[in-house]
Amino acid sequence: MDTFLPFLMGFAMFATLIILVVGLIGFARNGPFYKKHANNLMRARVIGQGVALILFALIMFLAAK
Repeated sequence: MDTFLPFLMGFAMFATLIILVVGLIGFARNGPFYKKHANNLMRARVIGQGVALILFALIMFLAAK
């Protein structure tokens, strides 16, 4: 369990980064992909950040014990 949570947090952070980069590239090109998927990418990024933050809080809580 000691290595699983940090690995999961790293995965959540990496997934959030990938979603952010795809959104930025779509925004820069401002094509039909951006107009169709911008809202979904923003939601996915916010959810990814929330998951990473919850995992970080859980790791800090468990480390304090």
